[in-house]
Amino acid sequence: MTVTARTRSGLAYEVAGTDAPPVLLMHAGLSDRRIWDPQWGALVERFNAIRYDARGFGSSADPARPYTLHGDGLDVLDELEIDRAAVVGLSMGGGAALDMALAVPHRVSALVTVGSTPSGWQHTRDLMRAWEAVDAAFEAKGIDAANELEMKMWIDGPHRRTDAVDRDVRTAIASVNRVLLERQAAFTVEPGELHPPAIDRLGDLRCPSLVITGEFDQPSVLAGAFEIARRTGAQHIEIPGCAHLPNVERPREFLAALLPFLERNA
Repeated sequence: MTVTARTRSGLAYEVAGTDAPPVLLMHAGLSDRRIWDPQWGALVERFNAIRYDARGFGSSADPARPYTLHGDGLDVLDELEIDRAAVVGLSMGGGAALDMALAVPHRVSALVTVGSTPSGWQHTRDLMRAWEAVDAAFEAKGIDAANELEMKMWIDGPHRRTDAVDRDVRTAIASVNRVLLERQAAFTVEPGELHPPAIDRLGDLRCPSLVITGEFDQPSVLAGAFEIARRTGAQHIEIPGCAHLPNVERPREFLAALLPFLERNA
């Protein structure tokens, strides 16, 4: 049975599965909790699976006061009275999951980051310019132009042509991201940061960890992910033939990487 509810702070979540150990899923900034649809069924069969919409995403409340992304993940666990869980985070969610594992190590039994960099990571100037171009396109040409640039950055990646990407995948992510761009343009509260940031604390990570990357992701993101693996001793698996969202582009290969790790360590 799937239970869908909200925390007292307005975070929408769902939980389903067995009496097995809990696994918390944290989504990317391009989407909401539905981005885990390709894995949800398999996880529900094996674990007490939990996924939620980050603040300002999906069905969750918009940010109105100071918050942190990893703190909101803890809010969901607290609402469910779960003391400890394996945490799987994609992109933005992976950075938040890593922050959680460092801030409250007793709450995280195992960690998986997917296409993620540690908080405090200094991105390359090329990627910073790409983000600036998205903002400029939004101001000058509107939301559709900005959305298309984000699809080129994250779904196509820097080394693939658009026609090399599954059209249905690209269309689905673009549809959700467009809604997010429009919704979040009015936000005045940004998530707070972990102090000190994860980049300065990677040697403190103690739980079993897995770093997953996509072959065609942004070089700056790959470098940050490699740094997590190098400095924490985490296992690293690259998923071929995909960019920033390997769980969406290559769901079978992604599950083949994820499930054995969770079955050993969750």
